[in-house]
This record gives sequence, structure tokens and C-alpha cells, in this order.
Amino acid sequence: MPEGTPASQTLSRGIRILEVLADARIPLTIDEIAVRLDVHRSVAYRLLRTLEDHRLIGRDASGAVTLGPRMAALAAGVAHDLQAEAIPELTAIANELGMTCFLGVLDGDDCITLASIEPRHAIASVAQRPGARHPVTVGAPGKAILTQLPIPQWPGDARAALHAEVDEARVRGYATSHDEVIPTVQSVAVPLALRGQRPAAIAVVHVATDLDDAEIAARLRRSAASIREALDG
Repeated sequence: MPEGTPASQTLSRGIRILEVLADARIPLTIDEIAVRLDVHRSVAYRLLRTLEDHRLIGRDASGAVTLGPRMAALAAGVAHDLQAEAIPELTAIANELGMTCFLGVLDGDDCITLASIEPRHAIASVAQRPGARHPVTVGAPGKAILTQLPIPQWPGDARAALHAEVDEARVRGYATSHDEVIPTVQSVAVPLALRGQRPAAIAVVHVATDLDDAEIAARLRRSAASIREALDG
């Protein structure tokens, strides 16, 4: 696209609606969506009609708007081979450790959750929804991803202390975080470097556990190795 070419405002607003619905986690009315987009209700309505025609959104019994089933199909197509190999490993980890286990990948300056599995029999677990994102400069999976990147490719606002934390994670083979992304939540992550793929990480989140970080990381590394072997051959 030539420099200075204007972006499509309509497309941008449509994408923003999908982001708003994903972040909300609950159905929203047309008025609520219009307010969050800062547009007139009639504009929001036209955008929603187009998204509904493509089954990207739906309506509940009260008429409130939710993400549609077509979104799940589109999400499943993102890094399909990686998700296919990772999900059985994430499931095994989640159920063995009793923790939510997820796959995070680099997306611009963010770490975005590509797939997530909650433990089957845990009394309580921390939710980590697919599509959730946070700056790559915070959280264990972000640090594990940064171990795979040269410093010139880091976000410009990386704090000075982060360099030492990533260096330590690189040496020991795993990263940790406490209260960085979600208050009271701890995380352990290992890097997942794959040929032809964006830098990624496998991580778990938990509130409390009898396992130490090194034990958790050892289990994550075994799954990371299995995924690499399956995809890289």
C-alpha cells in the first residue's frame, strides 16, 4: 500500500467490533457497542448486519450481540498445524499439573494466547482465553518469547530490569512471573522455537501449587520438545 493511502474506516470499525466482543466476554447490546466504538447507533447497526451476514456475530435470545460460530472456525485455521500438535500436549499438562496451560505466540509487540486448556478436575483454575493478549514485555510467556529475539527487535519501551530477567530465563531455560499480568497469579513458561513460525511459548498459570518452578518447567520442556519434533521433523 503506498505511503499515505488511507485505511478503510469501515473495515477498521468492523474489526474493532469483533475485538470489543472478544474482550467483553458477555453479550453486548447495539447501544453498548456504539458507545464503545464512539459511533452513532445506526452506524453500529449497519456494521453488525454485515458481520452477521458472514456469521461472525450472532444474537442471543434477548437480541444482544455475541461472537458467532464462524469466528471459531477462523481461529482454528490460524497456525493450524501448530495448534493440532500443541493442544494434546497442553491438555496433558493441564490435567497432570492441575493448572491452565496455554500456547502464546508473538503478535507485534504483544503475546497473544493461541490455544488454552483448563484442567479437567481442578476445583478452581485460572482462565486464560484464546485471543487474550498482553505486552510481550510482561509475564512469563512474554519473557520466554523474548529469549528468542535479538534485543533490537524488542519493543522500545522495555524496562531496564527486563534484560536481566530475560538473560536469566535464557540461561535456566524457563521464565517466571508473579502478579505481572493478572493480580495474585503466577506463571511459568518455556520457549517454543519452530522453523518458519513466530516465536512462541508454552506456559501455565496458577494461584498456588506445591510444585516448584523448575519441576513445572521440566514438564513444559518435554511437551515443547514433542511439538518441535512433530513439526520440525
